Amino acid sequence: MAHWFHRNPLKATAPVSFNFYGVAGSPAANKICNDLRTTRARLLEMFTDVTCNSEIMKNATDAYFSLLQGFILPLDGTTQENKMRFIQNFKWTDTLQGNTPSAQQDVVFELVSIAFNVALWYTKFASRLAGKENITEPEAKDVHRSLKVAAGIFKNLKEVHIPRLITPAEKGRDLEPRVIDAYIIQCQAEAQEVTIARAIELKHNATLIAALSFETANFYQKADHTLNTLEPECSSKWRKYLQLKQHFYMAYAYCYHGQTLLASDKCGEAIRSLQEAEKCYSRAEALCKEYRQTKGPGTTAKPSEQLFFLKLGGLIKNTLEKCQRENGFMQNPRKKR
Repeated sequence: MAHWFHRNPLKATAPVSFNFYGVAGSPAANKICNDLRTTRARLLEMFTDVTCNSEIMKNATDAYFSLLQGFILPLDGTTQENKMRFIQNFKWTDTLQGNTPSAQQDVVFELVSIAFNVALWYTKFASRLAGKENITEPEAKDVHRSLKVAAGIFKNLKEVHIPRLITPAEKGRDLEPRVIDAYIIQCQAEAQEVTIARAIELKHNATLIAALSFETANFYQKADHTLNTLEPECSSKWRKYLQLKQHFYMAYAYCYHGQTLLASDKCGEAIRSLQEAEKCYSRAEALCKEYRQTKGPGTTAKPSEQLFFLKLGGLIKNTLEKCQRENGFMQNPRKKR
């Protein structure tokens, strides 16, 4: 099954020279500075290189981060702050704030910002793979793995590295809790979408698919509520995506719950469940239109025209018709099937 995911833009950054005149005087120190420049430039190139895969990204990230650690970790094995940590200024934009950069003279800020971009890259890599119409099982596993890696990076930044920053994140910026929490929950929800698609493909029990769909809808609702106090001009489009996915997966949950009820000869209840699925699907359809019309950061797409969306509409219609036929037979037992 092909998937469609909303994606916010990558963070942008200003060039960094790493020229520490008067500090880096030895050949070895100059080599480290030169390696910092080249590994940073290499990593930044990988963010927009369509041929980059997860192995290339990991190697490029490890090469740069291993050098950054020399400016963060204590040099003498004590708990004292490394004085080199504050020697260089870094500028980064935010995914929701356009081209207005934040700046801090702190290597931890650089580590956090570029790791944030690495996590975003994994979500974009997953989205690119998931958008294929005939996605293979290994590719589906790569999508799921990439989203889990992204969620793990976001979580690690929130719990370990962001609290170390001297200057706290401003409201609405990527590093503040509401935004980073929304990214974590979105990754969890999208990873579960892949699980649901696989369960449908393997014709697993309808009760299981309904439960997974309901849980996924709740993930999207939670992510949306996390962003509800952000400024609308920077979060509205993202929130429309989260809302449409919430209603879409509620429609899935009601549809498959209806199938479970039908299998138990509870035709009346099954019909009511499918009617609820229709309502949720109609609301998701309306939100697709609102998403297209809403200005803000993120991808431009027509989700209601995507294959995944159209297939659910057909499934709900066919299942409801089947429920109504079965109900008619039960009310008129003499009528031939």
